[in-house]
Amino acid sequence: MKLSEFKFELPENLVAQHPAKNRDESRLMVLHRDSGKIEHRTFKDILEYFDEGDVFVVNDTKVFPARMFGNKEKTGAQIEVFLLRELNTEIHLWDVLVDPARKIRVGNKLYFGESDMVAEVIDNTTSRGRTIKFLYDGPPEDFYKALYSLGETPIPKEFITRDTEAADKERYQTIYANNIGAVAAPSAGLHFTREVMKRLEIKGVEVAPVTLHIGLGTFRTVDVEDLTKHKMDSENFVVPGTTAVVVNKALDTKKRVCAIGTTAMRAMESSVSAHTRLKANEGWTDRFIFPPYDFKIANALLTNFHTPESTLMMMASAFAGHDLLIEAYKLAIKEKYRFFSYGDAMLII
Repeated sequence: MKLSEFKFELPENLVAQHPAKNRDESRLMVLHRDSGKIEHRTFKDILEYFDEGDVFVVNDTKVFPARMFGNKEKTGAQIEVFLLRELNTEIHLWDVLVDPARKIRVGNKLYFGESDMVAEVIDNTTSRGRTIKFLYDGPPEDFYKALYSLGETPIPKEFITRDTEAADKERYQTIYANNIGAVAAPSAGLHFTREVMKRLEIKGVEVAPVTLHIGLGTFRTVDVEDLTKHKMDSENFVVPGTTAVVVNKALDTKKRVCAIGTTAMRAMESSVSAHTRLKANEGWTDRFIFPPYDFKIANALLTNFHTPESTLMMMASAFAGHDLLIEAYKLAIKEKYRFFSYGDAMLII
């Protein structure tokens, strides 16, 4: 398929700037792949589509406060530093993005707040990318505590144009977040409340975790018309053996396995055994899923409404069928569904 087949006009006012007042009161559009039927529900109604023995596979990654603001030595100019990934834990080496990048060169030092945290720029990686080394001598736990106290919740400013607010610290995090390492939240999971999770448990629906630490590559612009030429950034993931057992039991007994978000789906599709079952696995994945694609594990997908020409929309298209997804997106715009991280949800079954 071509990039242009995922282009549509998204009114700016439909990109959600804030989450719904209550997580589970977001809207839920339900797509039935076999009949093409489309339903309009509320998220808490999701339990009506699942029964005992079905499985929800969630991404339990935890967002860390990746956006920091430092001052350049001598000039004092404010520089935004967005932490991407730690390259070396012993010497505190990180891949980051800086803005404005033109002011930051190798050898520059950045000072953060009133703290003793100082970083030196070691290398240029891309036009905005840098490798920096934090000059810190204390114990590792003190380093991370200091680092995270300086950062703010990394809501995606390309789409959420307001300033970060105190409420984002809680709301831009799933209630089951457990393993820290993501710079963006797995947005399909943001709709779950403890009440919904309890009702799932009572109904006999199992919840099984995988971990995929989301990087900014998930949102990177696709700039090639031929999708086979697009390269995804690698992201670290773990599929525990206990999750593989739960999922495979559901598959063997013809139950539903629902990927809660595209990242949970990518982790599973990166861990398929020769017998088309889920296997325990960990490592890095750069798997790019777009139509046509034969999904091996999950037979249901919960996802949000995504921005035009995004890799997230492409995966949803591969799962739902392109024509049905495009029809659903047109209807979502007409019915004023909210898009992106803090937006509404879509269940594809």
